[in-house]
Amino acid sequence: MYILIDNYDSFTHIIKHYLNSNKVDVEVYRNDELKAIDVINKKPTGIVISPGPKTPDDAGISIELIKRASKKIPILGICLGHQSIAQAYGGKIIRAKNIMHGKISNIFHNKKSLFKNMPQNFKATRYHSLIVEKESLPKNIVISSESSEGYIMSIEISKAKAYGLQFHPESYDTELGQRIVSNFIKICER
Repeated sequence: MYILIDNYDSFTHIIKHYLNSNKVDVEVYRNDELKAIDVINKKPTGIVISPGPKTPDDAGISIELIKRASKKIPILGICLGHQSIAQAYGGKIIRAKNIMHGKISNIFHNKKSLFKNMPQNFKATRYHSLIVEKESLPKNIVISSESSEGYIMSIEISKAKAYGLQFHPESYDTELGQRIVSNFIKICER
């Protein structure tokens, strides 16, 4: 069973559909519906933290859940979830120079984890005005992909099971978004 934390995003149902299409059961909870310990006690195989409005500080239990669970339970954070992972592990979230709402970027990645067996330079859709500041990253945060402009598009936490995507794999215009979600499930089921 997987748990999807909904940060009041209008497309959480698409993420749930992507997970369900991999033949896994998913329980969805709003970010203020449970405590972090309640999620952990459910013993999920994996946790997904959805996109949503505002900042990681406004994402309910997201940061606490990441801090408490990511060494034991794999976590995938998408957009706000990605920013929450970065902040939970010491990164700084800043305003982007350009607002990216519905913009498509080419993604260049490290061919590992979420990007295993994926081609370089695939297109992904971005919906954000905040980014993870590259200069603020501690050594435990590994950049696993960037946009062609050099913005961080995904991270992994070394010595934890946390993976963040700034772009939206669930967006219609993101190439191979379903494969990224499938790769996360493979990580969870090892």
